[in-house]
Amino acid sequence: MPGFRRMGRPGLLGLAARTAVVAGTASAVSGGMQRRQQQKSQEEQQQEAWAAQQQQAQIDAAAAAAVAAQTPAAPVAPPLVAPAQAGPAGGVDIIAELQKLAALKEQGILTDDEFTAAKAKLLA
Repeated sequence: MPGFRRMGRPGLLGLAARTAVVAGTASAVSGGMQRRQQQKSQEEQQQEAWAAQQQQAQIDAAAAAAVAAQTPAAPVAPPLVAPAQAGPAGGVDIIAELQKLAALKEQGILTDDEFTAAKAKLLA
């Protein structure tokens, strides 16, 4: 039967092969989409971390400028206590408070006068 060709629906083997191709394609597309979403998420996290780092640097610079503005021009003797041990256990961390005030001023929540008054109160 050299001229015999099957006509009509594909056989079981053809159906299995077609199903395997469709499933493989779907799996490849799905995996590619997941990788792309993970990469995009990772890039967004890196951008957020960089922005937070920049904002913290601005706050640190503002706090340092505020402390420098309040420091007298004459040289000051170095503190006898290490900076990590500067405040008592229940005391206020002045640098952290100054940073918070600077952030509030940058956000427009505090005016210049309010910032100056709060800073003077902290340093007094």
